[in-house]
Amino acid sequence: MENRVVETDGPKIPYDYLVLAMGSTTNFFNVLGAEKFAFQLKSLEQAVELRNHILCCFEQAAHVKSEAKRKQLLAFTVVGGGATGLEFSGAVSELIHGPLARDFPVLDFRDASVVLLEASDRLLPGMPERLQKYALARLEKMGVDVRFNAAVSEIRGATIRLKGGDSIKSETVVWTAGVSGDPQIPAWGLPTIANGRVAVDKTLQVPGHAETYVTGDLAYFEEDGRPLPMIAPVAVQQGTAAALNILKQIEGKEPRPFEYFDKGAMATIGRNSAVVRVGKRTFTGFFAWIVWLFIHLLYLIGFRNRLFVMLNWSWNYLLFERAVRLIFPVDRESRCHIAGETVVDDQREAGS
Repeated sequence: MENRVVETDGPKIPYDYLVLAMGSTTNFFNVLGAEKFAFQLKSLEQAVELRNHILCCFEQAAHVKSEAKRKQLLAFTVVGGGATGLEFSGAVSELIHGPLARDFPVLDFRDASVVLLEASDRLLPGMPERLQKYALARLEKMGVDVRFNAAVSEIRGATIRLKGGDSIKSETVVWTAGVSGDPQIPAWGLPTIANGRVAVDKTLQVPGHAETYVTGDLAYFEEDGRPLPMIAPVAVQQGTAAALNILKQIEGKEPRPFEYFDKGAMATIGRNSAVVRVGKRTFTGFFAWIVWLFIHLLYLIGFRNRLFVMLNWSWNYLLFERAVRLIFPVDRESRCHIAGETVVDDQREAGS
């Protein structure tokens, strides 16, 4: 970094100012087998791969004769009780007992299960207790088995082992337990601290490198003695602040300290239900769900996109439908085939 040159696969790129906004990667907390056997939700490709796998599990379950194998195929385990884990658990529960129940009438859906594992003693850390309790009650009403103080020690094939000694048989494990900074940052000579993030000063600059800014999940920025959460609103505001500070430096002015404006937090828990925090006010249920929909529509770019999404949501809501349930090919060689009573997945070695 002393030479102010970015080395790439192609030509070297000199710079006057550098903004590092590389985001984060999934944090597996050194759990053995987690990276190999658990699905992630950090990219569109990963989401499509998981979607394909879920549909394949139902296709396979409709053909197997072993009750134990069928229950294993229809067991969906989510690791991490934050907003992502909560929303996914609610969504997959609705998918199982809604559209898929109609698509697979030969299956007994009492064999299907959704388990949410949380290492601490509560869901949605950082949210008010009222919202945490509502989220738990709502998930349990939807049939989700929520387990607290259930830290995962190992994942091997379709077996999940917990630190308390228990184990779970599940063909599908989704990891939503947390994220960390980009692992290649230390090789660049930048010091990292908690979760592989880079400590920045009040202006989002790297100490000792006034020309280098770090924003988003990669930036470790403390406010009131606590680091800002690794969420999109923080990244958006920091990106704007870094750009304005670079303009100030070009003009010979001092950069301004960054101040985060907390607009609140929200999470959906399936159809007609959500939790929302705005300042000190909290909302739950249908009204919170409407707020969630409105906010997400508002942040879409362009009236046409907003209209299309609103019509699509309305159609799905009125008809109790989900998207077309087709298995799409992905770049990775990961497939699930019907082959007697064995699930074949080239990447995950499921069923081993």
